[in-house]
Amino acid sequence: MRINDMPKLESPFVRKEINGEYVLTEEIAEGYEWVFEDESVMAIEKLHGTNVSIQIQDGVIVGIWNRTERIPFFNKGKAHIVQGILESYKKGYMEFLPDGQHFGELIGEKVNGNPYKIQGNLWIPFESYGQKHLKYKCWGKYPKTFASISEWFKDLMPLFMTRKGIKDGFVEGIVFTHPDGRMAKLRCDMFDWFEGKSSHRKKVKSNDAKDSGGVENE
Repeated sequence: MRINDMPKLESPFVRKEINGEYVLTEEIAEGYEWVFEDESVMAIEKLHGTNVSIQIQDGVIVGIWNRTERIPFFNKGKAHIVQGILESYKKGYMEFLPDGQHFGELIGEKVNGNPYKIQGNLWIPFESYGQKHLKYKCWGKYPKTFASISEWFKDLMPLFMTRKGIKDGFVEGIVFTHPDGRMAKLRCDMFDWFEGKSSHRKKVKSNDAKDSGGVENE
């Protein structure tokens, strides 16, 4: 079975350098009109973790991958990844996943400072848990303009933490998914009003800016 890396997700709005930082503009990125025009698009909370996929064959997990690096079931340096998979299995998050490769996000004590304040580590599969429990049902009920979306993001509800009873918890952004597999992302720190810490808004190297015409799609 061929193992694929999770594709790099781009912003549906063009980002440009403004006052030394790369932030969103109102311009829709070429090829991303579908985010705003197709009614079948889902808006799902983007978790701030690390991408991990599992490979299922004959109903059995036969491989774990962190991007393109295969993770042995028995290891020292990345045992937290295996632990997160086991926790997900115990909670029933993998039920009904068919044979094939399935992507998800690993969060927890060993990942990105654990902004979700969970004990241990946990793998959240996109197809089952993400689309069922982290979907913003209000998407599409309001104008899909830049101004409207920007205001929405200022008070974006943290669906994952709300399910834990924490309504003012951390939320990173949204992943937009199309039934045909296309995806895009928006993070809160992409907007010019964001005042928290972010490593994604730093000025890129001159060669990168020259190659991209001063526009970053990250």
